[in-house]
This record gives sequence, C-alpha cells and structure tokens, in this order.
Amino acid sequence: MQVEFRTLFLRKRFPLTISRGIIRGSENLFVGITKDNITGWGELSPGKTEGAATAQSAQEHLESFLGELQNGLSIHEVTQNAREHRIPLCALAGLDIALWDWLGKKAGLPLHRLLGVGLPTVPTSVTIGINPPDVVKERIPEILQGNRFKALKIKLGSPEGIEADQAMFCQVVESAKPYGVQLRVDANGGWSVDDAMRMMKWIVSQAPLAEYVEQPLKEGQESELRKLFKGRPLPIFVDESCRLSSDIPKWHEAVDGVNLKLMKCGGITEGLRIIATARAFGLKTMIGCMGESSMSISAGAAISGLVDYIDLDSHLNLDPDPCSGATLVDGITTPNQNPGHGADWT
Repeated sequence: MQVEFRTLFLRKRFPLTISRGIIRGSENLFVGITKDNITGWGELSPGKTEGAATAQSAQEHLESFLGELQNGLSIHEVTQNAREHRIPLCALAGLDIALWDWLGKKAGLPLHRLLGVGLPTVPTSVTIGINPPDVVKERIPEILQGNRFKALKIKLGSPEGIEADQAMFCQVVESAKPYGVQLRVDANGGWSVDDAMRMMKWIVSQAPLAEYVEQPLKEGQESELRKLFKGRPLPIFVDESCRLSSDIPKWHEAVDGVNLKLMKCGGITEGLRIIATARAFGLKTMIGCMGESSMSISAGAAISGLVDYIDLDSHLNLDPDPCSGATLVDGITTPNQNPGHGADWT
C-alpha cells in the first residue's frame, strides 16, 4: 500500500462568521491510498476540537499509525485500531474516506450503491454567517440568486448578544422572502439557557415555519438541554455535543436530533453508526460539514440518502474548489455515478 499526502489552503469566497470567530479558509490535508493500481482519495479539515489543529499534525499522526498498520485489515478493523491508537478523529476521517473510495473503485460501484444507500431526496441548506443587517441585505441575493437552493441555514449566537441576532434574523427573513427557502438556525453554542429559551420563542414568532435550532448551548452544557427541551417551540439538534454514536444515549431524552459530520466523528464508518444509533433512539439525523472541498462533500453525499436534513454546502463557498464531485440537483447535493465517492481533482 502506498500513501500520498497533499496539503492545500482552501479559501472561502465569503468568510464565515460564527459565534466562535471568523473563518476565512482552512489548510486541508488530502490522503491518497494506492493498492492494486487503484487510488482512493480522502480529505480532512483539521480542527483543535477534532484532535488535530493543523494539517501537519494530522499527517504526522497518520504517518505514524500507517507505518505500524498490518496489511489486509478491513475498513472497520482499521477504524477500530485507529481509535485504540487515539488517532485524531479528523485525521481518521481523511483515511476512512480514502479507504471507502478505494473500495468503491475496486468494486466498480458508486459508494452510495456499494453501501446500499439510495440517492438523497431532501435539499441541502446553504449557510449565511453572522453579519450586520446591511451585509445580510446584500449577501442574501448573492447566495440565493438563480433559486438553486431550497433551504438557508442562519448562523446566530452573535458575541454582541441576542439583540444583534434578532436584527440579523429579521433582515434574513425579509431578504429571503422572495426566494421561498426553508429556514434553519444554528447558534453554534452561542446562547445561555435563558437566551436560548427567549430566542427559540422569538424565532417562531418571526418565522413560524423555521425547521429547527442547532446547538443552542455551548458544548459541555448538555445537562441544561432538558430545560430547553420541555415545551420547546422548535426541534433541537445537537452538533458539537454529539461527536460519536456513543454520545447519543447520554442526551437522547433532551434533543430531537443529531448532526453528524465526517470530520467530527472519524469518517463514513462511524457516520453510519451514528445514523443507526440515532434511529434506534427515535431521533432525527442531519449531516453537516466543516471547511471541506467537493472531495469530502462527495463522501458525505454518499450516505446522505439516510438522513432527514442535509447541510453539505462548504464546497460551494470555495474560491476555487480544487475538486469536483457531487453536484447540486434541484437544491439537493447529489452524488455522481462514478466509482467510489465520485470526486476527483479539477
């Protein structure tokens, strides 16, 4: 088995402001695995909370792990070994995606068919970060022009407080009205319990058809979720509070759903476990992304036919996207029919 690494800086067309700061781009690591003259590619977007703050750190972890890895192991065995060796989950995601891509190419099947997953049928949301109302007024038409998108995710949790959130949200509602998009809210852990209670009620008063609120409380405050859950006016999804399938039993009685991200959970293998576990506990699921190109987005799209909500849009905000793969079809991030996850270098 031969291993190749490529590091690329992915610049965002529109910098993304969330409750924790401004993201202008990310230096991502691409992992190539070659066996039998077939190369599978994976991608990882590093993050401190995902165990590797830089692409270089992730590569060092993978080089050390792969140097000791036995030949002939299944993907599930590789994942288990990596977890035992405490490989950062974002690094494992890049390796896991590459291995699944290789297996799909070896079988001559699109990854979603190899996994027995149908094509997704629900629209992906496109994201607008925290911005003042005047910026929102200009940005919304730029994002939604051409009516390509059917859903809009709104980042709230402004460091300036809920009054700033309310001013932004009102402008979003007004500016998005002509496009008829569904509205979804992500606070990225930017609210206190009291602010979350107040904001959830207020959001529904302004946008009665808003679909859910994601991560209203900061990671580590999960015990407070029960206060929000009782009498909630909006479904509550957790993101940072649910990294692995083993987290779901802890909070299943205080949330309506979980957001899985390949970078956060370690790849497709664990992503499928999250979906299965969430279903077993009667929860809804969504799939999200971090600062990823079409490479990882295509991998996520391969399993998105199993989830209730989709948020696979980071590649659409890159300038440029170094890869091509999943395409937007009637607002849905849809895998192509090439073997593997279907993504390739442009």
